[in-house]
Amino acid sequence: MKLFRSSSGGSETTTPAAAQKIARRSSGLGELSRFWEAETPLCVLDLGSTSASNIRFFTERSHKIYSEDLLVASTDPSLATKDEQGNPILDSRRFLADNVVYPAAHFDVVLCWNLPDYLDESLVRPVMGRLWSVLKPGGMMLAFFHTKDAGPDSPCYRFHIVGKDTLEMQPIVLRRETRRGSTEPCIPLWARVSACSAFLITATLKLSSAILPLSNSFWPATM
Repeated sequence: MKLFRSSSGGSETTTPAAAQKIARRSSGLGELSRFWEAETPLCVLDLGSTSASNIRFFTERSHKIYSEDLLVASTDPSLATKDEQGNPILDSRRFLADNVVYPAAHFDVVLCWNLPDYLDESLVRPVMGRLWSVLKPGGMMLAFFHTKDAGPDSPCYRFHIVGKDTLEMQPIVLRRETRRGSTEPCIPLWARVSACSAFLITATLKLSSAILPLSNSFWPATM
């Protein structure tokens, strides 16, 4: 298990321009806040660059938070391999042997952020499958994803929770080529979620000259 895993020296950096944070209201985060404002201590998995704001937000509420930066972990050169057709992919078995290694039904909340949009496509399905297995029955997952191909210039973000329904989004410069596109390949995985007391909210963000249509989703896990 990894508690507050550091992301230094990995696949991302912040430039002086990128260090500026963008405030954003999140209805999904607001819904989740009802969950973690309860008195019962929760176990939270934050799948992004380590954020002091997020650590402070949860520990002040007596919750336990684990942090894993899977984008950084996916840059390990030893993961490179090829599929049966000779196409370059990443070794998902090796990746999952070292990452997201927790007991089944361990977490109440998984903060997935926009990970599926930027994680190498060969890892998306295996990683999402692992996340289902470590969520408790009735647990919650928060994810942001593009509804269509975002293009090669779309920014990636580090997310900081600063209020009940407010995030600060810090642009990150990735140090390697990553997939920037629709999370459509994950749709069959979302279909595993049987309870549609879930919702989808479409929001539009204007970042520099880019207009990014995003969906903000939040749902109960069924495993």
